[in-house]
Amino acid sequence: MRRYGKHTDEDDIRSRPNRKGNRPRTHIRPKHEDAAGGLVLTVDRGRLTCLVEDRIVTAMKARELGRKAAVVGDRVALVGDLSGKKDTLARIVRIEERTSVLRRTADDDDPYERVVVANADQLAIVTALADPEPRPRLIDRCLVAAFDGGLTPLLVMTKSDLAPPDELLGLYGALDIPYVVTSREELENGAAADLVREHLAGKITAFVGHSGVGKTTLVNTLVPEERRRVTGHVNAVTGRGRHTTTSALALPLSSRTGGWVVDTPGVRSFGLAHIDPSRVIHAFPDLEPGTEGCPRACSHDEPDCALDAWVAEGHADPARLYSLRRLLATRERTEGD
Repeated sequence: MRRYGKHTDEDDIRSRPNRKGNRPRTHIRPKHEDAAGGLVLTVDRGRLTCLVEDRIVTAMKARELGRKAAVVGDRVALVGDLSGKKDTLARIVRIEERTSVLRRTADDDDPYERVVVANADQLAIVTALADPEPRPRLIDRCLVAAFDGGLTPLLVMTKSDLAPPDELLGLYGALDIPYVVTSREELENGAAADLVREHLAGKITAFVGHSGVGKTTLVNTLVPEERRRVTGHVNAVTGRGRHTTTSALALPLSSRTGGWVVDTPGVRSFGLAHIDPSRVIHAFPDLEPGTEGCPRACSHDEPDCALDAWVAEGHADPARLYSLRRLLATRERTEGD
């Protein structure tokens, strides 16, 4: 009779039945040192389209990654069938460290943050000057997310033939944000793409904007051939007949300029529940030193805030402090305010 528990000996343990076979369990994970590097181009229902060298490869996340999810822009390590041929599937075994992350929540009460794009260098915020009307609060929220995630913002204003850009530019002049102004005609004939392209060379740029502002039209003009190449592969995998911007999609610019553009789904809201307001100040290097005299957990919009004295002493422009406080307060307002 075998004894288990306190008096169990080594022979007893060796002879215990194993319903899943006799192979001993181990917590040692394979290092996959021979894994190939790739870039995630899009994600669709558990299938990830990745660029591996010059091939587009379909992959799925390896079980060993657990709940860690790869998103568009992630640099990953893959094993398995990397040929890119039809009906082949690779596995993503590692997600490399991210240099930046663009996050959003569904609304300000939603604790679940969604990573939209990883490793982007800048965020192009596309807004129409009319038809539809500009939504400054939504722009503010995108700016906060960009500053928090380590992305440089770029403001792209469309339909300047319907309304002048002066009023909108006045709201953001103190932030010193680079911008591009285009008309409907320039958007349609490709001239707008040439203006924007000057800001994209050698960078990964995520494009955001709500419906009707011309964001996807602009992206299509920037990379028409690549969109057809990548979306054609996605459609072949998922069985969809027509690809719309329901998930982010990374597309390479020409080899002459280099860089990538990431088209994201049109946004109706941009929740900031995940944002720590204390990090927004990092986007204002001229104001940040003045916070040393602030009380603990200062909101930077209260009577004892040291930034008022900092500005009064001439260390920074008052308009910059106004912009900071407007961005910080945007979490307390809805985009339609």
